[in-house]
Amino acid sequence: IPVTLAVIPALTDGKLVARLDEAPHATAAIHGWAHRNHASEGQKKQELGPQRPREAVLDDLARGLSRITGLHGARAVPMLVPPWNRIDAGLVSELGSMGFAALSVYGPPKPASLAVVNSNVDIMDWHGTRGCRDHGILVQAIIAQLRHAFDGGEPVGLLAHHLVHDESAWLFLERLFTVTAKTEACAWLPIRTLIGRDAGKGK
Repeated sequence: IPVTLAVIPALTDGKLVARLDEAPHATAAIHGWAHRNHASEGQKKQELGPQRPREAVLDDLARGLSRITGLHGARAVPMLVPPWNRIDAGLVSELGSMGFAALSVYGPPKPASLAVVNSNVDIMDWHGTRGCRDHGILVQAIIAQLRHAFDGGEPVGLLAHHLVHDESAWLFLERLFTVTAKTEACAWLPIRTLIGRDAGKGK
């Protein structure tokens, strides 16, 4: 199963590189810079927002891209995954010139100057148990997204949060991957394939 990890550049090191050497289907994307909240009290958490000077945010992103690429080499994917899935809209137009090929947040994609490959099914129940969502509800969400994809929409993109998974979350993923592996009509696509597809839409 191809998986893309959103890696925090300021907090990562060679240990992850060594671990991913054992996982040939894993790639590393850029998860902001330090996953630090700069929003004011009462605002939604955001690292890449308007709270700081534009140049400071862009510098963080450039450093993040450089660090992940330097550490992971060919495994690195020049895709930005903003912390908390939030980025100031005014920054998106700068990403391509910095070397980013894609942006990934959560939810329906918005038009952008670079490829957008979003996740759209979050397996965690953030507003309730803060554990895995009900498995039946998750299956319904995946089916709904598949129907959307069949109508020309985006493919299913699972959003996982491995640091906070409970037993139910791991069980759901195990069952899902087991079932889909036996289904000829299903294929989990590498992130670079999805980036290429989305980039091609604008041509």
